[in-house]
Amino acid sequence: MNLQSARTQLFEIIFGTQTRAGRYYDISLIIAILLSVVVVVIDSVEGFSGEFESVLWSLEWGFTLLFTAEYLLRLWISPKPLAYARSFFGVVDLLAVLPSYLALLVAGAQYLLLIRLLRVLRIFRVLKLVRYLGEANVLIRSLVQSKRKILVFFLSVGVLIVLFGALMFAIEGPEHGFTSIPISIYWAVVTLTTVGYGDISPQTPLGQAVAALVMLTGYAILAVPTGIVTAELSTEILRQRSLTRCTQCERGGHEADAEFCKFCGSELPEPLIKDNPHS
Repeated sequence: MNLQSARTQLFEIIFGTQTRAGRYYDISLIIAILLSVVVVVIDSVEGFSGEFESVLWSLEWGFTLLFTAEYLLRLWISPKPLAYARSFFGVVDLLAVLPSYLALLVAGAQYLLLIRLLRVLRIFRVLKLVRYLGEANVLIRSLVQSKRKILVFFLSVGVLIVLFGALMFAIEGPEHGFTSIPISIYWAVVTLTTVGYGDISPQTPLGQAVAALVMLTGYAILAVPTGIVTAELSTEILRQRSLTRCTQCERGGHEADAEFCKFCGSELPEPLIKDNPHS
């Protein structure tokens, strides 16, 4: 077997799920990812990290070297290494190993290895669940369409928070815990979002009245971003339904997973789902 043939065969196994070897490879990879995440989680527990420090360290670096070799192998066998490296999974594969090397310079960086969980998203390809990614794309497109409205909303909320914080600083002052405008703004954020830590609270009647106004304002504005996203989501769902049209009656409005036309009962065409070979 020449080198090019070996690269082609490895490409079908590592990047594809059509063959049995490819599915077994992805399932084994997902198991290794989950085990590596378990090791990182256990290492964060003080009792285990002290008693099994050497074992956990060895396992963590074993998984890191394994995933590093796998990442380099993917770059080598990919027909377009740069395209893979810049893809979503290519970036995630790189970030899955960098924290271990970064931990040699920055203490605690190894806990960022939990980003490896993103690699488990490959299970959508293994289990033939790619069609469900279409539903996620609808939600993502809705959020993108809502970004300007949401940005304006958050800017407005930011202005309110600064005004409420400055007002509370002027009313309560340092003697009641509002030692500066930034601290007062922190209180306004906590109160407006209805979190209410209680570490700072107004003591004067006027300050309590302002606090009550901030709380009521918080409840009033909570539904605004939800309404914005819901409206865009409804629009996107209607647009998505119009894409599935019956070949017999030429009518749209079908659900993404519908198999038969709800108007004439004819079988609907199979939606085209493209699987990225570099994912």
